[in-house]
Amino acid sequence: MSLRLCASAVHGYPTKRPVADRGPAAYDEAKQRLSDMNVPSAAVVELLDRLVAFDTTSHRSNLEAIAFIEERLRELGAACRLTYDDARGKANLYATLGPADRLGIMLSGHTDVVPVAGQLWSTDPFRLIEKDGKLYGRGAADMKGFIALCLAVAADFPADRASQPLHFAFSYDEELGCIGVRRLIADLAERSVRPRLCVVGEPTGMKVIAGHKGKRDVSCRVHGKECHSALAQGVNAVEAAAEVIAHLSAMQRRIRRDGPFDPAFDPPYTTLHTGIVEGGRALNIVPRDCRFEFEIRALPSHDADALYEEIRSFARDHVEPAMKATDAAAGFAFEVISDTKGFDLADDHPAVGLVSGLTGDNRVGRVSFGTEAGLFNQAGVPTVVCGPGHIDQAHKPDEFISLDQLAQGEVFVRRLVEQLT
Repeated sequence: MSLRLCASAVHGYPTKRPVADRGPAAYDEAKQRLSDMNVPSAAVVELLDRLVAFDTTSHRSNLEAIAFIEERLRELGAACRLTYDDARGKANLYATLGPADRLGIMLSGHTDVVPVAGQLWSTDPFRLIEKDGKLYGRGAADMKGFIALCLAVAADFPADRASQPLHFAFSYDEELGCIGVRRLIADLAERSVRPRLCVVGEPTGMKVIAGHKGKRDVSCRVHGKECHSALAQGVNAVEAAAEVIAHLSAMQRRIRRDGPFDPAFDPPYTTLHTGIVEGGRALNIVPRDCRFEFEIRALPSHDADALYEEIRSFARDHVEPAMKATDAAAGFAFEVISDTKGFDLADDHPAVGLVSGLTGDNRVGRVSFGTEAGLFNQAGVPTVVCGPGHIDQAHKPDEFISLDQLAQGEVFVRRLVEQLT
């Protein structure tokens, strides 16, 4: 077996032999021990083990992982469709089990993970390790644990007698700004029948999330005029950028003070943030070029377009005139790198009611981080976010998901799928 429940660990963890290598009696004993705990099925852990082993860091291809998932689903009789990036080095997978001419429910997750470079892991990040009721590995929480649940439940889905289909949507490059899923959604829009409900299984601790902020990432290039710093004949691109960055900070202070506010979110207002600034070559040279990147995380009720236009207008009307008076070619060039839509479903929306009823928790939350749910909702597929694990365990060294969270997730997904039979 490839399961590594209670598997050997590395770099500081106690060394143990895999359960499967310790003989039938020990294995039966371990299975009994695990069955007495709140743990997922062995199939889920085995699938997660396989999925974590694929290095699907966003700068790499995800095709091997997609091929593995596609093969599993095709063996079950699923109709599968791939959509690729321009280089055909990455792919989304959309698959359907059951009657394709009806609505059904879609389970969605991304296959890519964030980098491990520069992080101090105490285990091999691409080998699933169990210790103290936790499964460690890159993507275990965000969000290959949910994909493993999907594949395990798919194996038990009675597609031949289901009244509605079970759909799966697995994407690439979510961590880079929900890039890949846009092609999957565009392909889905051409179909006459789309899912009536989607669950994006991001790690929420199995709490139902019915809204999140939008996120717009923008790159701005500032072009000035280079000259010796002792002369007053240049256009300082760094200083021009600094004026716009300072205006961004002033906008944030205004929003923090005046709103709009929504107490369902933390923080309860839109946030603006400059994260990258690059410019200048030497102190005695007036810099010709500067680049900075900023983001707008807007409440669903706050107009991100208006905020973006305010920033561009400030640059155009208050900073550029003085720049162009010295050099007509000087100025700003803004480019939207990614734009993930926010969403906010009412607590009494049928999709929210169904999912919260299946989790057994009527509390419905909102989050400030973005997911693909906003894009699915914009495309007309009511979507909520609910999945095992916790976001504060993702993107860091020794990322993990607890066995009890996986078990809760498996119970939830199985209950959801029962709605289709």
